Amino acid sequence: MDYMKNYSLEGKVAWVTGASYGIGFAIAKAMAGAGATIVFNDIRQDLVDKGMAAYTEEGIQAHGYVCDVTDEEAVNATVAMIEKEVGVVDILVNNAGIIKRIPMIEMAAKDFRQVIDVDLNAPFIVSKAVIPAMMKKGGGKIINICSMMSEFGRETVSAYAAAKGGLKMLTRNIASEYGEYNIQCNGIGPGYIATPQTAPLREKQADGSRHPFDQFIVSKTPAGRWGEASDLGGPAVFLASAASDFVNGQILYVDGGIQAYIGKQPS
Repeated sequence: MDYMKNYSLEGKVAWVTGASYGIGFAIAKAMAGAGATIVFNDIRQDLVDKGMAAYTEEGIQAHGYVCDVTDEEAVNATVAMIEKEVGVVDILVNNAGIIKRIPMIEMAAKDFRQVIDVDLNAPFIVSKAVIPAMMKKGGGKIINICSMMSEFGRETVSAYAAAKGGLKMLTRNIASEYGEYNIQCNGIGPGYIATPQTAPLREKQADGSRHPFDQFIVSKTPAGRWGEASDLGGPAVFLASAASDFVNGQILYVDGGIQAYIGKQPS
């Protein structure tokens, strides 16, 4: 028996939300490499067009849709189109997300609600939309992109941490409620990944030195570096494949060891 066949995604339809670039794109690229048919969405047509160009450049025949994942009616309509044009969604990756770095006492409630809406309510809405067809088909995989902030707090990210902590528990609840239908729902918790979203934290200072937060993260990570989006591809393929059929309700932290490390003693 070829054990590696357990990791094949041949014949599977994988929908990665917000996957025009960054982490979502890297995960979709890895899944395409494992044989999946890729579906992605973004909130605007120009972003979908940008994503389509990037997939085409990689030799991936992806299917792109404009969809606001916080809009339940739009999500339901998109699921119907995907099922008609591509097929039933076998793998869902709830990747779309935002962050607002604002001190809590300075943050308007509307900004807090927006982060919760995109990072927590949307995964609920999209998961709810695809689960019935997964149940009918006899199984499926849902992967929620959680965060280090699913476990830790940090200055200026109260809304993001609240949303990602909630997403961890939504992951566990979907696993609990629908595991009997052969649906596995797990999360990936990226560590600090070099993406456009984290670019401000890695900018060189005026004197040419590294950003203080950049120095802090590298010193706290046993791997001694920021992660790359491609580092998430293997874990995502594992959680999307038959190799993880008895893994459910877990959060796999891909963080270079940061959660296991107390840090070096000052010299």
